[in-house]
Amino acid sequence: QVRLAESGGDSVQAGGSLKLVCTISAPHYGYDYWCYAWFRQVPGRQREGVVAIYRDGRSTYVPDFTKGRFAISLNDDKNTLYLERNNLTPEDTAMYYCAATDQGMTWWHLAPGDYTFWGQGTQVTVSS
Repeated sequence: QVRLAESGGDSVQAGGSLKLVCTISAPHYGYDYWCYAWFRQVPGRQREGVVAIYRDGRSTYVPDFTKGRFAISLNDDKNTLYLERNNLTPEDTAMYYCAATDQGMTWWHLAPGDYTFWGQGTQVTVSS
């Protein structure tokens, strides 16, 4: 069981930056067991993964469509996950979720169905 809680969502102007925080509680298997990702979703569209990180806390995957604009990181204790993005555009407006998976072979596919545990989401709104 993993509990995830996002924070840091805000309303910002285009060109601004964001840093989202996901607090992780993983009491059963420990913090070295899980891979994590950030997803986002807008109403009427499928949830899409924007970046993922392997359980080693170092290996990351960024899908091509993001053009490398998102950065993911874990703190040393692996109980806090971060998402950073500079130069926001209105197209970045979405609900952002952190998620955890134990799928060590497919974590980087960013398939929502592979991720078992989810936070409640935090809203990011970018105005032009």
